[in-house]
Amino acid sequence: MPWSTRLRALRVDTTPLRSSRDFRRLFWGGTIFWFGSMFSYVALPFHLYDLTGSNFAVGALGLVELLPLIVFGLYGGALADHLDRRVLLLATSLAQVVLVAVLTWNAFLDEPRLWLIYLIGALLAVASAMQRPAREALLQQTVRHDQLPAATALNALGREVAMLAGPALAGVLIGQIGAAWAFAVDGAALGVAVLILWGLSPRARGETGDAASLRGIVEGLRYAASRRDLMGTYLVDIIAMVMAMPVVLWPALATDVLQQPEWLGALYTAEAVGALVATATSGWTARVHHHGRAVVLAAMAWGAAIALAGLMPSMIWVLLCLVVAGSMDMLSGVFRSIIWNQTIPDRLRGRLAGIEMLSYSLGPMAGQARAGLVADAWSVRGAITSGGVACVGMVALATVWLREFWTYDARTDVHAVTERERRARLAAQQQGAQEQGRQPRGTADAG
Repeated sequence: MPWSTRLRALRVDTTPLRSSRDFRRLFWGGTIFWFGSMFSYVALPFHLYDLTGSNFAVGALGLVELLPLIVFGLYGGALADHLDRRVLLLATSLAQVVLVAVLTWNAFLDEPRLWLIYLIGALLAVASAMQRPAREALLQQTVRHDQLPAATALNALGREVAMLAGPALAGVLIGQIGAAWAFAVDGAALGVAVLILWGLSPRARGETGDAASLRGIVEGLRYAASRRDLMGTYLVDIIAMVMAMPVVLWPALATDVLQQPEWLGALYTAEAVGALVATATSGWTARVHHHGRAVVLAAMAWGAAIALAGLMPSMIWVLLCLVVAGSMDMLSGVFRSIIWNQTIPDRLRGRLAGIEMLSYSLGPMAGQARAGLVADAWSVRGAITSGGVACVGMVALATVWLREFWTYDARTDVHAVTERERRARLAAQQQGAQEQGRQPRGTADAG
């Protein structure tokens, strides 16, 4: 096979962007939304530290956001299965625009109110937790079933570009003119995203039949627990993040261990560079069918790369290991998302998206705590390397326990086949209705 053909096969598949108007709006709206939110992501802790001079005050923001994330992530998933997901997405997006506007106003005051920052932080966590399941569940409704791998990779690409460019520009802006203007940029970007998302086609109400309730949430949890392939996606990611998420140690690694504090920013962006490369060359992922196996291997490679990063003698080798780790983490995420989008029934997609959000949000929080405790008790290098080794070993053990996850094949899995056939019937019905509507008046009754 010519090298030119091989390279084209690696290129990200942009078919969903060309073929689906709604996916284009979801992609561009979501990317701009992520880009804007990165400004507040950087500015909020800076603003708190600037006002208080306290690391605890900065850390307390995470504690304030934790409970809303858990409670409203699950409730938002239930709402996404009951309401028009477009309406829920727009309502929560508009709420974030208003909240960021209040945050901007407060930051411009001569004496910003500290309590208001924590209140807005908690309310933003509520709005974000309720929005994310609706946005994730909408993806399934905007493209054909066979285009889901490509759509998933494109979504990840947009997010990674935003997460790479946003913090870098936010840091420059904050350093030049202050955090208040960073909040203002976030608000403006969110407003543009809302205008783009406004053009999404109306969607039918969810298929649950009942209003969002605790019973509906429990139904979603039971469904997730009943499928060992889904449990594999959650468990492998949680293990990888709890064991091998060392980002909290980057200041100590750069300053005390490697004695190159000027490279601290590079430590924070190296994984994002790897993730961006992985998504930009993700065309090959559409030809993979054993998605569970791909998740396991990517998670183990992530752990191995983190372990090596802790052993490297120089900054350049650490950064190269982190680029590899970031690409493996992104591939694991892409294949997990493909499993979710190709196998979960539409009537449960919102609730399961809420559970997914918790699985990839809580793991890093616990991982940061683990890394800090081990570093204080042992050493920074020991905490990084031991976490990576533990990740590899524990993912391997989890795979032995969840053998169905390792053997998962999208071509034969009963859930994937059922969903593929359901989507094919729905597409055929819609095409038939369109053709019926194009027939001349009286044709349908002729004969």
